[in-house]
Amino acid sequence: MNGLHTTAAASGRDTRCEKEPEGMIPDTPEDSLWSLARKKFLKDIPGLVAFVVVLSYFVIALGVWFGLWGLEWDELLNDDGYGGVSSTYWFGTNFNGQDIFSRVIYSTKTAFEVGAIVAVASIILGALFGCISGYYSGSWIDELVIWFYGCLDSIPFYLFVAAVSFAMADSPYAMYVAMIAVMWTSTCKVIRGQVIRLKHMEFVEAAHALGVSDPVILCRHILPNTIPILLIELSLAFVTAIKTEAILSFLGLGIRDGISWGIMLSEASAEVVAGHYHNFIAASLFMFGLVMAFNQFADAMQDALDPRKVT
Repeated sequence: MNGLHTTAAASGRDTRCEKEPEGMIPDTPEDSLWSLARKKFLKDIPGLVAFVVVLSYFVIALGVWFGLWGLEWDELLNDDGYGGVSSTYWFGTNFNGQDIFSRVIYSTKTAFEVGAIVAVASIILGALFGCISGYYSGSWIDELVIWFYGCLDSIPFYLFVAAVSFAMADSPYAMYVAMIAVMWTSTCKVIRGQVIRLKHMEFVEAAHALGVSDPVILCRHILPNTIPILLIELSLAFVTAIKTEAILSFLGLGIRDGISWGIMLSEASAEVVAGHYHNFIAASLFMFGLVMAFNQFADAMQDALDPRKVT
């Protein structure tokens, strides 16, 4: 672009009204990758709707955290046990006389806690191992990391998670450890490939020429360029953690001191036989809504952060 402006000025032509060539990024501060991604995301209507839905779930979880609602989830409110939908019990009551609406609301907080803890921890581990493995690709460090996540990936995901949760049944953190221990591998593989590509770029070679140490290059020059990928991986790990928690809780290997959609579905398995569907419908709809919205939000964010599409 600078060469075009210089040539035009030398020939005496006024280039102020000339348009930028189609497909090129204007050389202005406000047109960075992040600003272009934001503009593209704001034009994605399904992605915006999904974001609003996820934000609504998050507000519900915040209300539970601050004690505004959902605190009566374990109280026996209806002495008659099963109860239908009413102005008092919006989703009815279960076989113990507990308010299904309070339980499904409180389970939203559980889902966000599990999703956030597992996703953040697995992303940090995956980014750490992926950066080291990719930066030292071809060395014994890289081979060791590849062998390690290859061994974990060779075991069926849900079988491995269930086995670890069962083996650590006495620990309240068994489910978290089980999911984190295996979910970091997908992030590691993606970041490893990205780091291998980045380490051969000119800005990294310039840092090497200036004598910058490897840890500084990794933390200051390479890792920041993987943030868009890490955000996408974070959203995908969040959804996977919620679904895995529901499966483990359904099997009795998940949440122990609380309530979750998986536990509600486990309870509903006996209630449905008796013709009571409120517990099953409430837990299924809430979990389906959050998972589908987060998946759509992740897809929209992936499209917005893809440099090949935003440019």
